[in-house]
Amino acid sequence: MTKTQTKSVVLLQHHLKNLRLPTILSECEKVAVRCATDNVDHLGYLLQLSELELIERERRAAERRLKAAKFPTHKTLDTFDFKVQPSLNKLLVNELMRGEYIEKRENILLVGNSGTGKTHLAISLGIAACGQGKKVRFYQVTELITHLMEAREDRDLLRLKRQLSKLDLLILDELGYVPASKLGAELLFDVISTAYERMSLIVTTNLPFENWPEVLGSERLTGATLDRLTHRCHILETAGESYRLQDAKRRRTKSSSGESIKTK
Repeated sequence: MTKTQTKSVVLLQHHLKNLRLPTILSECEKVAVRCATDNVDHLGYLLQLSELELIERERRAAERRLKAAKFPTHKTLDTFDFKVQPSLNKLLVNELMRGEYIEKRENILLVGNSGTGKTHLAISLGIAACGQGKKVRFYQVTELITHLMEAREDRDLLRLKRQLSKLDLLILDELGYVPASKLGAELLFDVISTAYERMSLIVTTNLPFENWPEVLGSERLTGATLDRLTHRCHILETAGESYRLQDAKRRRTKSSSGESIKTK
């Protein structure tokens, strides 16, 4: 490498750092060697570098969206056992994974017993949305209500609501496990009402709709909440016994069988 070439490399590295193009910086020399071998012209070389930079930039952006969503665990549809949920509309689930419901500002309600895969499906849909460039946030309902009440007490409620309003998809998990206070129910309704036709909501619940007043505290608030959630909504029902309970029973049966063999 000549002195002029060395100076050019140093300046190029400096410029690429200032332009915040780290992938082009790290790959430019390797791609240059490959393009020279394959007789690729300078425009083809630039195209390859640009593609690498865009791919890496999108990968980092997707990682940031996943981190910001605060999923409690990483679940994908590949690991969901539809055989255990034969009544679940698999075609609809696969269609929803494409994310068009978010563009249409439609909601998803996942209704079923505890441990039947509702949260798994909600997280899978949320992770897919992150991969499609959407801003997502996952909350347990009790967690969100607590944040709302604390923000109200600290006179910071408007800031939290502004943060929520920037989302494309808000996931509310486990509605119905703990009754909300009157204030908590009203704050939750305010979030749902504000989200109406502005973003999509995914709500998981173990309660049939007629029992929602047990959580929200009044027929009036329940009616207004359901009116907003169920308008332009996809309802998915999971049935049967809890996966965790089934697994515990299988382990006990296996353990009992093993002990019987040893006894013999």
